[in-house]
Amino acid sequence: MLFIRKEMNFFALLDALQTKNGLIELALGLLCVIAAYALARRLYRYWFAHHPERYDQFLPYTGFRLVLPVSAQVLVVLASFTWGRVEHAPMLVLHILSALLFWLAVIRLCTAVVRQAFPHSRFERHSEHFLATALWLGFVSWTIGFDVAVMDWLESISFHVGKTRLDLLTILNGLLWVTVIVVVALWASRLIEARIMKLKHLDSNLRIVFAKLTRTGLVVAAVLVALPVVGIDLTVLSVFGGAVGIGLGFGLQKIASNFVSGFIILLDHSIRIGDRLMVDNRVGYVTKMTSRYVVLKGADGTEALIPNDALISNTVINQSYSDRNMWTSLPVQVAYGTDLDLALSLLKQASDHPRVLKNPGANAFVTLFADSGINLELGFWVADPENGFMGLKSDINLAIWRLFKQHNIEIPFPQREVRIVGDKPAQQG
Repeated sequence: MLFIRKEMNFFALLDALQTKNGLIELALGLLCVIAAYALARRLYRYWFAHHPERYDQFLPYTGFRLVLPVSAQVLVVLASFTWGRVEHAPMLVLHILSALLFWLAVIRLCTAVVRQAFPHSRFERHSEHFLATALWLGFVSWTIGFDVAVMDWLESISFHVGKTRLDLLTILNGLLWVTVIVVVALWASRLIEARIMKLKHLDSNLRIVFAKLTRTGLVVAAVLVALPVVGIDLTVLSVFGGAVGIGLGFGLQKIASNFVSGFIILLDHSIRIGDRLMVDNRVGYVTKMTSRYVVLKGADGTEALIPNDALISNTVINQSYSDRNMWTSLPVQVAYGTDLDLALSLLKQASDHPRVLKNPGANAFVTLFADSGINLELGFWVADPENGFMGLKSDINLAIWRLFKQHNIEIPFPQREVRIVGDKPAQQG
């Protein structure tokens, strides 16, 4: 009888703990919880310790969270049944402990849903802790009979909006229902989004568009369902239409612009995940696209958040728009008197590298007759620019150095000859 309130009175529990049978029940309950905790730790070491990616999977994570309360409750029920056969007396302490474990299971199930609904971040941990604390406080207040006093106090705080009387209990109840329905909608949208992102036959941009539309639609539907449940007439929302329009025209204009620009970028396929972009002299690869910004990760590991509106209104150089291959070059200088045909041939030979494309092949050019020597340039196409250029250029420069050394080709350095004109020898006295 898990929810018979008169049997779960706080003062009755205190009276039970003053007896020998009550203390024995408490000891049995603690042993059951310790055994369940040991089982949960063993499962953690076997299933999660070396596989942290399973924390992101809903069913394994939920099952792990439920191991402790469910196994402890099974042991408590067995202990209660066994002790009842021995003493033939009501088991109040084990009964209340069973209720506590039941609510622990409910709390962990709800936090698993919240974890799945929200992104993995610091906000997720705060929301999970808040939900667990709120549910436990609610159960404790219900156990000791404190909830009646709290509800009477909340109902006493009231005010009027027009002809409608609102009290604090109604507002909190409405917020609770809206939160629950929106969290369920976010959880469902995340499951659907995960399924959509696995559809490899669809274009990556289309998958992102469908995922974002699904999430937005479910959240809007959740709010429209939650408001009537609370008792708010949807026709009242038409009053706020003008205010929302003014807000979008002033304060929310930039946010709305970024949101719409994000969908335009996704639908016209101008930018995709993995593209190499140059925005305001910053070069990087697109690693994430959201409804507000695009994440551009540079070669040094830093990440820039570029607003979607900036990508629409400004010039953006997409270096991998139609072809992911990229051209780059290396300048080299040789001394005057060098066999240029041989030097150009050696430059092409030095470009023989696994990352350099064979077709189109590398080419070498004479670019300038400079002061200290003749400037040459080796140009080639790279198949994987996302792996960077520094290591590749270093390998090719070393190959050029070795080949020039073997063929006695000099790489000049600036030299200056200074002559003093009109200098007279010193007169001897």
